[in-house]
Parts: sequence; structure tokens; C-alpha cells
Amino acid sequence: MAVIENSKLAIVGAGAVGTSLAFSALLRGSAREVALYDIRTEKVEAEVLDLAHGTAFTGASRITGGSDIGVVHGANVVVITAGAKQEPGQSRLDLAGSNVAILRELMPALVEQAPDAIYMLVTNPCDVLTIAAHRFGGLPANRVFSSGTVLDSSRLKWLLAERVGVAPSSVHAMIVGEHGDSEFPLWSQARIGPIPIRDWAPAGRRALDAAELDRIADDVVHAAYQVIAGKGATNYAIGVSGARIVEAILRDEHAILPVSSILHDYQGVSGVALSVPTIVDSSGISEVLPLPFTDDETARFRASAEVVASSLKKLGLD
Repeated sequence: MAVIENSKLAIVGAGAVGTSLAFSALLRGSAREVALYDIRTEKVEAEVLDLAHGTAFTGASRITGGSDIGVVHGANVVVITAGAKQEPGQSRLDLAGSNVAILRELMPALVEQAPDAIYMLVTNPCDVLTIAAHRFGGLPANRVFSSGTVLDSSRLKWLLAERVGVAPSSVHAMIVGEHGDSEFPLWSQARIGPIPIRDWAPAGRRALDAAELDRIADDVVHAAYQVIAGKGATNYAIGVSGARIVEAILRDEHAILPVSSILHDYQGVSGVALSVPTIVDSSGISEVLPLPFTDDETARFRASAEVVASSLKKLGLD
């Protein structure tokens, strides 16, 4: 698909995630201009220069940036990756206090520069920070959300595809709930091609039993911890999945993605941000899709909501 004329993506934070997202957006042609902002002048200028040197091979996209927040001005989409880094052994919720404090100062300044933008949080804990960004930015709820479990769902699709021997694009499955330890796969809606996942056994292939599905789900939940333990950060996959969400906004795709937005009476949950199948278009959150959950899935979803609600209460954001 062609890049929309005059589209501008601003990325806040020139760390591993922000630069990976910028790199992915340039390669994919996600926006006409990618602007990278960070308070560390030498770091951000060096990253912009390095990215710019490759733009002869990335089509019409251009990269700008710097340590002046004015580089964000007029952006159509602002992706926030800035925040405390998740260290080995830390959960995403451990980062909440320091990253909420960052957003308290950052959001008003960003909204001043890009008042009409769609804002997406990638910084963890992204569900909690979605609530904080909405509150501190004073924007309509449909224009503030997080990447949620889009990456987690990609991990799930890859693991299932490896197991059953099909392309990941032929696996239709989603992780829902908190982007964290209480997330879970919506197995009742999962398919391999058109076949319900629990019925998968074509040509005598071994079926996926409950124990194996549980192991795969556990691998998804702990995937980030494994990557962080080995290399210090997760960056490539979140970079490309973030660019994919940006494209759904800038191209007005009406794509169904499990982003995290503030819910209102969804499976009995209100007032917290969780990931569920959502239509994403140029308005941001266009529609949160109602789905039939099993009783067990409903219970797990509500338990996931309680995890996020508890963190919000501790931070005074309830």
C-alpha cells in the first residue's frame, strides 16, 4: 500500500525500542516522515544520522529528529517508547511508578505540539500507562491506547505455526487481557486456517491437546523474560509490530488488532485498559469488538482486569 501523503509518525524515545520502531517504519514505508525525539541530544542525533544514511534504500520516507520537542510538531501519530527499562527479573508492573511520573510531564508537552494526533503507548506497563496518558493528556479515549498484546499474539501465532507446520499468517489466534503475566490466549476463537484449533488433525497429524496448548501459552507469557535475560531488551519484534499498528491508523485500514484501550462494560470490565480484538483506523480506536468468551475465559479476563486495577489504585489513578 502506498504511504499516505504528508503523514508524519513521531517516536518519543531513542532507545532500543524507539529506534527499532523507526527502522521498521522506514523499511516498511509506514509514514512519509518519521521523527525521533529524545532528551539525550548526542544519542538521538546519532540515531537519526545512522537511519538517514540508509534512506536511499527505503523509498520516499524521511527521518528527522532531535532533542527539541518541536520535532514532534504536527505529527499524525505519536508513539511513546520512553521510560524506565525492564531489567532481568522485573515484571512490567514494576516499572509503573517511574513511567507514570515521566508521562505526567511528557503528555501535556506532546499534546501541545501534536493536538490532533493519535497516541500509542509502547512503554510498559502499557495498560496502566494508557490510563495515565489519557488522564494527563486530556484527549478523547479513542485517541489514546497502547500496543497491548499485538506482539504477544504474534508470538503465539509463530509458536503455533512452528508446531503445526503452516505459515504464521494462516494462524488466527489472539492473546487478550493484560500485556503481562495474567494475559491468556482466547482458545475458543483460535483457528488454524478455517479449522478450530482443538479440531486440528488433518491427514492424521497429531492434535493439539490441552496440556500442549497450556505449554504454548506459558511460552508466550515468558517470551519477553527470556529475550531480556539473553540480550537485555526486546526491540525488533515490538518495533515491527508497532509499525504495523501505525500503518493501520495512517492508512485508515479498519484492521482488527488486539490493542489495549480503556474498556466500558466489556465482559463486565470497565475503567481499565486491556487488550481485546479492536478495529483500528484513522480515528484510533474505532470499535471494540464483542466476542463470546467461555466461562473460564471470562473469569481469567476479569482476573486480568483486577491486576491492572490494583496497580492503578496503588498509583492513585483509579
